[in-house]
Amino acid sequence: MRKIIFIAFCLLSSIPAQAQELRCSLGVNSSKIQGTNKSIFQTLQKDLNDFLNNRVWTHNKYATDERIECNFFLNITDQPGTNEFKGTLQIQSSRPVYGSSYISPVFNFLDNDIAFTYIEYDPIEFNDQTYTSALSSIFAFYVYIILGFDYDTFSLRGGTEYFKKAEHIVVNAQGAVEKGWRPYEGSRSNRYWMIENILNYKYDAERSAYYKYYRLGLDQMSARTSEGRANITEALLDIQKVYRERPDMYLFFLKVFFDAKADEIINIYSEATEQERLRAYQILSEIDKANEKKYVTLKEKTTAF
Repeated sequence: MRKIIFIAFCLLSSIPAQAQELRCSLGVNSSKIQGTNKSIFQTLQKDLNDFLNNRVWTHNKYATDERIECNFFLNITDQPGTNEFKGTLQIQSSRPVYGSSYISPVFNFLDNDIAFTYIEYDPIEFNDQTYTSALSSIFAFYVYIILGFDYDTFSLRGGTEYFKKAEHIVVNAQGAVEKGWRPYEGSRSNRYWMIENILNYKYDAERSAYYKYYRLGLDQMSARTSEGRANITEALLDIQKVYRERPDMYLFFLKVFFDAKADEIINIYSEATEQERLRAYQILSEIDKANEKKYVTLKEKTTAF
């Protein structure tokens, strides 16, 4: 009997492990939808959680503790037809900082153009090579965005492979009736422009800034605080260079960066020298006008955080 158990154990051990890449939490809010069987939204939430967490998205092996932490919140605000839904989607991802217990936000975005068809108990299918449905394409797009940014924080523009996959989803969706996939829809803050900016060579310095900010900056601060913070300043200078060259008048990619990082950056410089804080303020107040009032604390001689 022991021999049989041992052989079975060896056979199971020889099967390659394929730990999924994401540890995703997904919520669905349908409070604005009246007169509908609410079980469909519970089923949708379960199906989307399975789609995100149980699918293998890369060719790399992830240990359980290496999975990327992310959150999706789908707020359904309208039901135009029996199986048709509209709403918004909040997407967030983060990564741990080396040598500390701190979890740093990497991506934080609200997509206001969510429209999809969903039939309860129908599987959520996705194919890299063709447009299958708005629902699967939207969520797969943001999975690849999350993966791309995560890889960018560990190696110089290391997420290009996954950003290319997100771009391919956009290309496949050009004939879709739903909004968010095309360049001229009245919004420069949609999925088309997000991936266009990320892969546009004019934004290469901002892509590089993710690596400097994280791997050379935050990951160094537990052992070499001043050196790590100096590298973060260099990352901000890279973004300032992009801002001054203005690849486009909307600078959507810069907004994507600061929507996730503004509050964290203030905390990073909270214990810096006055000279470092003033330099950071000068850079940030120029390139991130939306959060300028927050950055005022950096130029004050005494700050409270």
